[in-house]
Amino acid sequence: MIKKVNRNEVRKARHERVRNKVSGTSETPRLDVFRSNSNIFAQIIDDVKGVTLVSASSIDKELKLENGGNTEAAVKVGELLAKRAKDAKITDVVFDRGGYLYHGRVKALAEAARENGLKF
Repeated sequence: MIKKVNRNEVRKARHERVRNKVSGTSETPRLDVFRSNSNIFAQIIDDVKGVTLVSASSIDKELKLENGGNTEAAVKVGELLAKRAKDAKITDVVFDRGGYLYHGRVKALAEAARENGLKF
């Protein structure tokens, strides 16, 4: 009998492989992305201290989005995250795509964050 592949389990394994190589420090924290069907979340994390420095998501009241699961929402989240990072004096980050393909919403968020001042 052929087993059905659980795509989220495959993504988690891919994420673990990436996390073995990518780690955020105080100088260059890690920008982590989580994407669900209906929303997108991003946070900048200092892995040495185990602290989230800045976060933004499509469910933030500040954005007032009707649909948080599309590329327009991802662009808005990327812009908001970059603005909050700039306020916290964070410019350089290491990008962690969370095991997702660099395509669609993840790519839109990353490019919007880059355009608004984050370097990675």
